[in-house]
Amino acid sequence: MNDRDTYWPSLPLEDWQDSYSTLHLWTQIVGKIRLSQTPWINHSWHVPLYVSARGLTTSAIPYQQDTFQIDFDFCDHQLIISASDGRHEQFALEPMSVADFYQKTMSSLARLGLDVTIYTKPVEIPDPIMSFDENTQLAAYDKEAVTRFWRILTQVNRVLTAFRSRFGGKVSPVHFFWGAFDLAVTRFSGRTAPKHPGGMPNCADWVMEEAYSHEVSSAGFWPGAGLGEPAFYAYAYPAPEDFKNYPIKPQAAYYQDELGEFILPYEAVRSADNPDAALMDFLQSTYEAAAVLANWDRDKLECDFESVIK
Repeated sequence: MNDRDTYWPSLPLEDWQDSYSTLHLWTQIVGKIRLSQTPWINHSWHVPLYVSARGLTTSAIPYQQDTFQIDFDFCDHQLIISASDGRHEQFALEPMSVADFYQKTMSSLARLGLDVTIYTKPVEIPDPIMSFDENTQLAAYDKEAVTRFWRILTQVNRVLTAFRSRFGGKVSPVHFFWGAFDLAVTRFSGRTAPKHPGGMPNCADWVMEEAYSHEVSSAGFWPGAGLGEPAFYAYAYPAPEDFKNYPIKPQAAYYQDELGEFILPYEAVRSADNPDAALMDFLQSTYEAAAVLANWDRDKLECDFESVIK
């Protein structure tokens, strides 16, 4: 395996569609556990998962006077629940139904004395078939494909973090949002935005209104849903006039009218001579489309910490 296949592996959606759909709901179960125990933080920053050295993690979750954490280990393919009293529970990630995963997870929490309940209906998915505890239809788990997916996340997380470091204004951490199953980072102009119209499938409009209470330029990575292929995306809310016509890099990027977002196919980054540079060009040019056209105060918001540190 060459370096490109190691660090930026191929991951056609058709190769792991069933595993993708199953894992998406598994992450929603774990994400909702974090949501149920964590104080609300602006723009739903209390709900995401984070890329770890072995998979995805909730990070520390408060529980009464203690804490616990849930980790997807995509190297050894385990779900690990660790409590701050030193105890832990774990079980193998392997082909199993969403219902079985839900039952194993909730039973593991109970054995650790963690009394947690969640809303069992999937969110941000059009017409979900059934609740987590009833879904016996989705049960695929391709370990090799999931490992490739995680390896891509580690690279995207690394580049998004570097991009985040160039902004001194309000900017989100690099989040894995389990609702839409995407990795994202968002910059804020500091100005309030018009009320968001909502309309996200199975998501309350007030959640979207709060998430987009201020002007944003956001970018991230989807592994395939909605586009039929893994891709990077970027958008602004509200989108300034002529946003779609702003010159964007690299050449493979384009504006998708139905989504109202710029898109860069993952394969174009993976096959580039310098994948990091290709992705950074996309992130920077799409941000500039928002910042230039909406007259963000770039002198105050942007920074170069590398020069400061040196």
